Amino acid sequence: MLRLPAFDFQPARSLEHALALLAEHGNDALLVAGGTDLYANMKLGLFTPRVVIGLRSIAALRRISFDPEQGLRIGALCSLDSVARDPAVALHYPALARAATMVGTPEIRNMGTIGGNLCLETRCNYYNQSAEWRKALGYCLKRDGDICRVAVHSPTCKAINASDTAPVMQAYDAAISLVGPLGERSVAVRDFYRNDGAHASVRRSDEILTEIALPVPASGARSSYRKLRLRNAFDFPLLGVAVAVATDAAGTCTQARLLLNAVGSAPIEVESAGQILLGSHLAAATLADAAEEVFRAGKPLENANASLLYRKRMLRVLARRALDEVASPLR
Repeated sequence: MLRLPAFDFQPARSLEHALALLAEHGNDALLVAGGTDLYANMKLGLFTPRVVIGLRSIAALRRISFDPEQGLRIGALCSLDSVARDPAVALHYPALARAATMVGTPEIRNMGTIGGNLCLETRCNYYNQSAEWRKALGYCLKRDGDICRVAVHSPTCKAINASDTAPVMQAYDAAISLVGPLGERSVAVRDFYRNDGAHASVRRSDEILTEIALPVPASGARSSYRKLRLRNAFDFPLLGVAVAVATDAAGTCTQARLLLNAVGSAPIEVESAGQILLGSHLAAATLADAAEEVFRAGKPLENANASLLYRKRMLRVLARRALDEVASPLR
């Protein structure tokens, strides 16, 4: 049985208190909200913090609000279940509601937070193993080693982004608020992630993600999220495809974004597929061309629990299903 290593748990009374605790303990401390990912990784020996700072008591970070002129604001400590069930999210940002619903099990969605999901540790078959397994292999570039076992000549880690909500947030052009000792800053989700599994985001270790802001959807906006996993519940994504489009009164596509996930260490936008849709009426042939472009652009590696070829072929399938969904109201 894998057990948690010993640590000192210190609950934060407020955001300011949490920042003070981070400053006091430095690199010996990690933040926890729901803990559904952190504690599992600690059992594997991937993290061994001396201090764990609990954020659950910060009520100010558990609010969801929608303004028709300002858009949606989601506190980082809102549970994934509360995001999925929120009426404004379901009405105006349906792909986000679906992505939140597809994370884990009901128990995990009740405990896990939207902020935690966006900061989810990148995953890889060579990394998410017990300490004994990794030691026998000789470790990897992401932790304790100097070689990426997926791509041995790569200078960067190839662990994949496994957050279901990340590609959807990027498709909606969301922004993340980070608070640290230097103050607050806003980072667009498209700039938040790095395509390096060992250093997967721009969040500094002394910063706390506090809020996610989504702009008001454009007129005629529609969105979809599709996920490939081994089981229909619980599993991390083997692939994810997020699509967001907008059309004018004549049915012409005026905005189009297609994002892939679990292909790289960051969500990957296939801009060329979006260009195929722009100016079209989202006819079946156009959707097929866009799905084919997604297939061409996506390059999964052998780092997840399914073969490279299967995941590659399913890129086309998931993209077409998501595209058919956003185009169906026009037919």
